[in-house]
Amino acid sequence: MAFQTPYFTPSLPFTGHIYGGLRDGMMVMISGSVQRSCKRFQIDFQCGSAPSPRPDIAFHFNARFDDGCVVGNSFERGNWQHEQRKHEMPFRKGHPFEIRFLVNNSSFKVAVDGRHFFEFLHRIPLSRVEAIAVSGGIEVASINFQGPPTNPGFPPTPAFPSAPSFPSAPGFPSAPGFPSAPGFPPAFPQGGTFPPGSGFPSNIYSVPYRGQIYGGLSPSRSVIISGTVLPNATRFHVNLKAGNTTALHINPRFNENVIVRNSKINGSWGTEDRHLPGGMPLSRGQPFTMWILCEARGFKIAVNGQHLFDYSYRIPNLQQINQLEVEGDVTLTSIS
Repeated sequence: MAFQTPYFTPSLPFTGHIYGGLRDGMMVMISGSVQRSCKRFQIDFQCGSAPSPRPDIAFHFNARFDDGCVVGNSFERGNWQHEQRKHEMPFRKGHPFEIRFLVNNSSFKVAVDGRHFFEFLHRIPLSRVEAIAVSGGIEVASINFQGPPTNPGFPPTPAFPSAPSFPSAPGFPSAPGFPSAPGFPPAFPQGGTFPPGSGFPSNIYSVPYRGQIYGGLSPSRSVIISGTVLPNATRFHVNLKAGNTTALHINPRFNENVIVRNSKINGSWGTEDRHLPGGMPLSRGQPFTMWILCEARGFKIAVNGQHLFDYSYRIPNLQQINQLEVEGDVTLTSIS
């Protein structure tokens, strides 16, 4: 299965193709926030994307604040099937969330904010699912797709298909083709995690986070970081390092309303880059996805699908950059 790029800040209602379909071991991660006026929202794994006739739905996940429950169901041949209800509401109006759908051969397993919440046994063959649809009273920051692990417990081979470059105009592409797994192993959990037997991998990321980039970086390789800014955040930073050298330092400072970029070479910081043509894209208390893409001459950085800035390389050998650090006033939900 070819990996696809995430969908960033889609307008709702939204329907997006799942390139290559779903397979055992895949995970779909949706981060966003619930509107204060929300009554209901739904996420559908559909057997097609045409608006009419309505496609079959393999799994309908429907949070209903007006009923105080979450409903799971399927839709076949023009009819809804038997509802599966859970009278518990894991979402809060006005608050961010992260939902993970783990796909296996027998069911969809759902975790909300790091806790297993729901399981829905397949009624329609998994092979028929082609699209994901989202609608209702939420705002979506990103929809990410994670392929099934090939060798759990071992770092993946550092080899990736070639990918087209980002266009020179602002805005990252929505078309597939960029690898979504640059080789970060999941961090060991430090506390709240999926309970034993839930089937979810225990990749709740602690902050400060330290991770190894196996094989180092190279042109067309990318790093995708998803999380939530703490409500009282002052600052946090993301570092790409080669030993003691910081090749790229991204430092959002909420008290200054700026994102500082810099490098630290031979123990000394260089000249700061501070200009943000589009303004500060991050907000306290809100989820985000940061995408760092390596190109031939420098990094391109996007937040929530919007290109922010470029940063020219200040060290010559990309392959030496083999460490990722995240520290400060954030929680992390996904690193890929």
